[in-house]
Amino acid sequence: MEKIREYVDVVKAQLETALQQEEIIDACASQFANTILNDGIIHVFGCGHSQMFGEELCFRTGGLVPINAIKIPQFNIYPKARLSQLMERTEGFVGGVLESMHTTKHDTMVIVSVSGRNAAGVDMAIEAKKLGMHVIGVTSLHYANNVTSRHSSKKLLKDVSDTVLDLCGVCGDATLSDPRVSEHFGSTSTVVGMSLLNGIVAECIVKLADAGMDPPIWVSGNVDRGDEANKKYMEAYKGKIDII
Repeated sequence: MEKIREYVDVVKAQLETALQQEEIIDACASQFANTILNDGIIHVFGCGHSQMFGEELCFRTGGLVPINAIKIPQFNIYPKARLSQLMERTEGFVGGVLESMHTTKHDTMVIVSVSGRNAAGVDMAIEAKKLGMHVIGVTSLHYANNVTSRHSSKKLLKDVSDTVLDLCGVCGDATLSDPRVSEHFGSTSTVVGMSLLNGIVAECIVKLADAGMDPPIWVSGNVDRGDEANKKYMEAYKGKIDII
């Protein structure tokens, strides 16, 4: 149990450090709330394992309805992880994706890239801003500050985002070590990032209530009233949320 306790301690420490970004966290929650109050959508984009952030926030029990996961098959680690890596480093692809979506200037784009160095994340930020969207970059600044950009602009995600949420991780993401093991292990970005974004959603819900709105929240489909409660959202957001 020694390593699991060490891992949990590292996650706790990174979360405590990340929570010190009080102004940024509040700004993210306010941006989410303003988007929803203006009938906008919160889009979440990531490549590889970072696609999980969109999956976590979209169509999630207890989560906000107007959140859309941008799921591009070419950026998925399935069926070939190496193909996903190559596509993430390829410029000029994501612009066409946004062209095929229903977006407005009231929308918010959340882009998750732990290193912030790859072309797809930078491209998505640039293209979203062209459409008038506010861009929130979720990245690890220590990681980003120790790598170079793979985009022709030489910019990282943090350089092209309106708001930057720091995951407070280490360069390479893996945090644990053992003298008998040649590589570090135990990545923390998913646990920390999911916690921060779910917490920001919770803060946003309170802000919406403060503004007089009964926030649109998904109910579990596994409770008896779930399907009926969600039916109105399935109808209202058809065409605005990709999976509906």
